[in-house]
Amino acid sequence: MKKLFTTFLFIIICFALFQIDLFAGVTGKIAGKVTDAETGEPLIGINVIIDGTTIGAATDINGNYIINNVEPGVYTLVFSGVGYQKKIVTNVRVSSDFTTRIDVQLSSEAIGLEAVVVEAKRPLVRKDLTSSHTVIDNTQIEALPVESIDQLLVLQAGITKGAGGELHIRGGRSTEIAYNVNGVSSVNPYDFGRTVQISTNAIQELSVVSGTFNAEYGNALSGVVNAITKEGGNKYSGSFSYYTGDYFSPHKNIFFNIGDINPVNNQVLEGTFGGPLPFTDNLMTFFLSGRYNNDKGYLYGQRQHTIYDSVYRNPNNPSDIRLSLTGDNSIVSMNPSEDLNLTGKFTVKPISTLKINYDVVYSNSEYQTYNHELKYVPDANYKRFEWGLLNSLEVRQTIGSTTFYSLKGAYNIYDFKRYLFPLLDASGNEVSFRPGMSLAGLRPDPRYQPSHKSFKLTPYTFRSGGTSNEHFYQRSYASELKFDLTSQVSNEHEVKFGLRGKYDVLDYQYFTIFRDTTTYIEPTIPDTNTLYHDIYSREPYQFSAYLQDKMEYTNMILNVGLRFDYLNPRAKYAPDIFKPTSDLADAEPKSIFSPRIGISFPITDQGIIHFSYGHFYQLPPYRYLFTNPNFKKSGSTPTYGNANLNPEKTVTYEMGLQQQLTETIAFNVTGFYKDVRDLLALQEIRISTSESYFKYVNKDYANIKGITFSLTKRKLPDDLFGASLDYTFQVAEGNETGASSFFLDLSSGRQSEKIPVPLDWDQTHTLNGSITFGNYKDWVVTLVGTLNTGLPYTPVLFEREIFLKTNSERKPLQTNVDLLFEKTFDFEVAAVTLFVKVFNLFDTLNERFVYDDTGRATYTLESSKGGPQETNRLSQIIPGLKSADEYFTRPQYYSAPREVRLGLSIEY
Repeated sequence: MKKLFTTFLFIIICFALFQIDLFAGVTGKIAGKVTDAETGEPLIGINVIIDGTTIGAATDINGNYIINNVEPGVYTLVFSGVGYQKKIVTNVRVSSDFTTRIDVQLSSEAIGLEAVVVEAKRPLVRKDLTSSHTVIDNTQIEALPVESIDQLLVLQAGITKGAGGELHIRGGRSTEIAYNVNGVSSVNPYDFGRTVQISTNAIQELSVVSGTFNAEYGNALSGVVNAITKEGGNKYSGSFSYYTGDYFSPHKNIFFNIGDINPVNNQVLEGTFGGPLPFTDNLMTFFLSGRYNNDKGYLYGQRQHTIYDSVYRNPNNPSDIRLSLTGDNSIVSMNPSEDLNLTGKFTVKPISTLKINYDVVYSNSEYQTYNHELKYVPDANYKRFEWGLLNSLEVRQTIGSTTFYSLKGAYNIYDFKRYLFPLLDASGNEVSFRPGMSLAGLRPDPRYQPSHKSFKLTPYTFRSGGTSNEHFYQRSYASELKFDLTSQVSNEHEVKFGLRGKYDVLDYQYFTIFRDTTTYIEPTIPDTNTLYHDIYSREPYQFSAYLQDKMEYTNMILNVGLRFDYLNPRAKYAPDIFKPTSDLADAEPKSIFSPRIGISFPITDQGIIHFSYGHFYQLPPYRYLFTNPNFKKSGSTPTYGNANLNPEKTVTYEMGLQQQLTETIAFNVTGFYKDVRDLLALQEIRISTSESYFKYVNKDYANIKGITFSLTKRKLPDDLFGASLDYTFQVAEGNETGASSFFLDLSSGRQSEKIPVPLDWDQTHTLNGSITFGNYKDWVVTLVGTLNTGLPYTPVLFEREIFLKTNSERKPLQTNVDLLFEKTFDFEVAAVTLFVKVFNLFDTLNERFVYDDTGRATYTLESSKGGPQETNRLSQIIPGLKSADEYFTRPQYYSAPREVRLGLSIEY
């Protein structure tokens, strides 16, 4: 920990600007005009103050005022001036990257009159929206039956979920999304996964940019997600909640042991606390949040076998086949997880124009993923461990009345491990190994079994012993620094300039434990110079700068920007494709410019048209640049990374209309088109008739087009009903992604033909809706439903005599409904809420994966072949051998069954 903070402070002090990932905007602004209620003339010198703060502005000669550098939240504005009655505007909601406009009229002051109090209404259409940008605040999150950021995101128009649960924005790959916490990247550069998870109870605002985004955002092709955490106030407040439940489903033929109800199968404990630090006179505040989740899962196995069991065949009698059965037959969860998420924000305001924020986010997770092969030997299933720590320090200062700067530094650590048993030291103690750590004095666990024990009697049944022998370790360190300057140079122009940098350290190690009955009698770690032990450490960096102007006129809003990115992988590659392992050279640094423009035209006071266009670039995940970095020849067709890969490129066009129909109803319709080039692909290169290899190249392309439609019925305080509806139609096509689809014969010059096909995550129709009934802080019922067409798959005719076009068929329709019911009892010192959450209310069997010969998860024609039929016959006569019919019943092919949770929360 000491080393972590020393490094962090070193980054801040030294200003070592290296790589840019992505920093998101975390502030908005309030602007408007003050006029005389009787004459309509603009009022000069009216003071506009955010109540409870020293932040404010005075109106100019035209009655205009601008308050910038305002963090997301709900505020009260106070308008006052000599000779005019004071007016107080409550419920002024500010969102990051947007302007909240509050125009008021003041009446001449009369003696004895009290201040006028009015409530601002949240705009249903935004005048300065120049691209698709959704903002979800903490009150909206609390009213939904969601427990994670992913569950929130999948409800937004243009966002779809792949078969494996990964998210896609407007047909892009899941790695094309930039995730941020308080404007700091939380993306692991190794594979572009997230380094930390954040609990929804810590989120003040979640913003999602799914269209073209401004020049300040980079290293993303499809979208930007930024979570802004809550900040402590001048009064102490907090919350505590506990809820638990289990899965309830009649589908016992699919989900083994689903009928065994455990009321504490999935337990969640959450809490928040914030306020002023004692003895600081409200100059320092804090906010803390935590979430602990212990989930035993819903996919079970049975310990019929232990890892020491195996299949015995009598060499003298082929009919003499026996399976060892030394297990205790206990039921074992095969997808359990234990997660801990903690966040902290500490704020210092030494003077009215200076603010310092320190944010820390910590995540820790231990889990297993279901492995169908190991259903009856669950002790052989891999264990996975990951943790992440994100630190950021921001200094934000106002210079004059219209200009402020932000200096932000961040240090991010992510660590992931996957193995069955940990390594041991000479005394037999477990070792917390990390990539790059010396293996001297370390040894594998003696419980690793010889490889022959993992063999199955037939391909159509489960394993009956053995161990999973791979060890995978990956750790990344990311040091970031950013400087932003924002100036409202006039009432019409807000200019932003920024420099950003990030320096990454990636450590990776992978090996397979050897053990057999001849050469490796004891479990052995192979040498690093063999094909079965891969290790590297790389330190790439990037740098970027941007200039952006937001021009706000009465009849037009214009966002124009230009971004520059510099990328240096600092690694070797093979420039001669005839010599993939020799004559290595340094990869070339890449420099790119990205223009962005967005325009918004108000056609009426309740109707706005916008158009946007932009170029976006993103370096591929580093795992593909550094695969097999020592250029080992592994097997007949080795795979090599390519440190000289170019950034992937997307050109995006978007046009949309916002229209408010009534005081509470509005819709937004947007059309988009994306031209995607230089995407990552794995190409097979044949050097000669006897030698070929695979290499990552920029070959993939795609084009995505679609329409999103959002309809909102806002729930006013006096209403009992609120609703939203989001629909997406899209067509996402690209070339085939398999390695055989990119074949290159160097001797003849022949290449495979590129044929556009639907992408694996192409979901043509996506419909999401939510309905809320009730009174806030009394009782609320919320229903959230989804209806999606099936994802594509590649069909295969029975006996595989004919190969059909890739992704030419569709999986079945997907539907789901979730429910939240809560009842609040308001006491003098606290509010107590009892609630019920039901996920998959109607227990729908959504088929996420299907057999390619039937297009269904329920059955396969393979079961009628000789091999499965013989396995069924043997299962009747060999104790412990499971039938092929059971083997072809795959619970992981379906979405989770119905889950019911009961809970209680206390707010004080």
